[in-house]
Amino acid sequence: MSNPNQLESFWMPFTANRDFKKDPRLMVSADGMYYASHDGRQILDGTAGLWCCNAGHNREPIVKAIQEAAGTLDYAPNFQMAHPTAFEFANRLTSLLPDGYEHTFFTNSGSESVDTALKIALAYHRAKGEGQRTRLIGRERGYHGVGFGGISVGGISPNRQAFGSLLPGVDHLPHTHDLERNAFTRGIPAHGAEKANALENIITLHDPSNIAAVIVEPLAGSTGVLLPPKGYLQKLREICTKHGILLIFDEVITGFGRLGSPFATDYFGVQPDIITTAKGLTNGTVPAGAVIVQDHIYDAFMNGPEQAIELFHGYTYSAHPLACAAGIATIDLYRDEGLLTRATKLSAYWENAVHALKGERNVIDIRNLGLVAGIELTPREGEPGKRAMEIFKKAYEKGALIRTTGDIIALSPPLIIEEAQIDELMGIVREAINEVY
Repeated sequence: MSNPNQLESFWMPFTANRDFKKDPRLMVSADGMYYASHDGRQILDGTAGLWCCNAGHNREPIVKAIQEAAGTLDYAPNFQMAHPTAFEFANRLTSLLPDGYEHTFFTNSGSESVDTALKIALAYHRAKGEGQRTRLIGRERGYHGVGFGGISVGGISPNRQAFGSLLPGVDHLPHTHDLERNAFTRGIPAHGAEKANALENIITLHDPSNIAAVIVEPLAGSTGVLLPPKGYLQKLREICTKHGILLIFDEVITGFGRLGSPFATDYFGVQPDIITTAKGLTNGTVPAGAVIVQDHIYDAFMNGPEQAIELFHGYTYSAHPLACAAGIATIDLYRDEGLLTRATKLSAYWENAVHALKGERNVIDIRNLGLVAGIELTPREGEPGKRAMEIFKKAYEKGALIRTTGDIIALSPPLIIEEAQIDELMGIVREAINEVY
């Protein structure tokens, strides 16, 4: 029998396993804005865990709700059965969105939410008598989870290259990053809305009657905080509406207050047909995701015999009782503490703090929106990503958790962060940047 404290048994995700296990970074507890490491240090959370702990850590109302749920109803099937908490959670969730989004399909992660949304889009067109609409359009540098659907419409090369031909019939829009024209922009960049016009070219190539859906992140987080240029999302909506194509917003990161509004659809004033969520849905406490659809999507499935299953899709753990309890408590906490809009009050201070890093060693761009920031670094010749990884390790040694992707530092702290903690975080990031050549 192996020693339970050995590290080899766990094949870690998205991790350089051999490097990590030589000098592990282990979190043993968390509270508020801080983790506690295995070596007894306080680590300021600059990433809300993995973009998910929007209300901070160890929040009593959420913990209590999970404990009570575990002792009341440990599990209930949701195939031809249900439990009341699932309906309460769905109603609480849809109440955060504008009128017309009244239906939620529960999943267990962002990856499952994306695959579910793509399947709903395909099945919707079939239900409408347009089953030939099977093509899907994603975007370069997009991240939509790690299911086969998600990596097919996603556009991050390392996530795709080892896994064969993926789904057929998928095309990609160009990404919106324009370092030459938009470097060091504060907030929404001015240049690049015309990149949305590439959708018309793809539509012409494949014929609009063959295209089911376009999926984009309103703000592309995992690829390094790529912001939509002014008017870009509006153009995508106009083009999709013109051609009868569904527009899907992947709001796994932007949902639940990250930009200073409940969802990015509110922030940008653009209403997609389908919204995917996860992460902040339960404040990261219990795995959960959701797909929220406009009413016309749901209604299209409700025309057959009443006793017939309308959508042959679902998961054993869809609307798990513990996840629903956690989600209800999370939404209540967001409401009670004003966290869905708190980023608006802090965004100016956050923006000034992060842009104060301009001019530090190897920094070639800084971009921000709400309580999100990306700091782009010059890649080290022949060693892409290594400089940022060294900065990540330095920051951890100094007491802050940051996230890197390629040579970009991504910051997305819990929405409970205070100005003094913003200063603390940026001070550590500055030191780490300047200590790495």
